[in-house]
Amino acid sequence: MGKMKLFGTFFLLLLLCVLASQEMAEARICESKSHKFKGACLSDHNCGMVCRNEGFSDGMCRGFRHRCFCTRRC
Repeated sequence: MGKMKLFGTFFLLLLLCVLASQEMAEARICESKSHKFKGACLSDHNCGMVCRNEGFSDGMCRGFRHRCFCTRRC
């Protein structure tokens, strides 16, 4: 019976490690409308550059109205 208890403990620890690593890999992304981008957003590259100057990690054009939204990890 001692080996089965040891195996169960090992299996439980392995399962916890897998779940913890998956949660860390699923980093949430927050987004906010750019305050400095002017005009219609037609290029993700230009939007990203403006967003990086605002302190975000990247940016992308979104929506029917072609607005620039900045993104970063939450």
